[in-house]
Amino acid sequence: GGSPAGATLGSSCSPLLGALLGAFLAQTFKFFLHYYLEKRWDPTRLFGTGGMPSSHSAFVMGLASAFGVRDGLGSDSFAISFVLASVVMYDATGIRQHAGKHANVLNMIISELPPEHPAGEIRPLRDTLGHTPVQVAAGACLGLLTGYVTAKAIG
Repeated sequence: GGSPAGATLGSSCSPLLGALLGAFLAQTFKFFLHYYLEKRWDPTRLFGTGGMPSSHSAFVMGLASAFGVRDGLGSDSFAISFVLASVVMYDATGIRQHAGKHANVLNMIISELPPEHPAGEIRPLRDTLGHTPVQVAAGACLGLLTGYVTAKAIG
């Protein structure tokens, strides 16, 4: 197995639970933050990408921090999960954020086309794809906390 000798089922699941809890809390926070800022409920914020905080960052940092607490910062499991977290968070602020900006510009261009233009029938592209560095950092902090607490509570 992938868990240390003598580990219980609960302790072998703590990294996964830390990751899932981080993502769940991030998505829940997005839902309520959207209501606070926009004064309207939007159920898509519970499952959508983009926004504050980054649920992807919370997910991968929850995984990495739980492995770090459970197996140690010198463990292979922590090293692999930390590299994964770094790639995901870099991607969120880089490629995905720029893809969202491009989608926003394309949506503006398409909306200006005459109705008879073939591209005028294209439905709007999703433009909430990536994150600002602050959104990624907030998600990472949330994941760090959920992974730590989960690993300490479960073992």
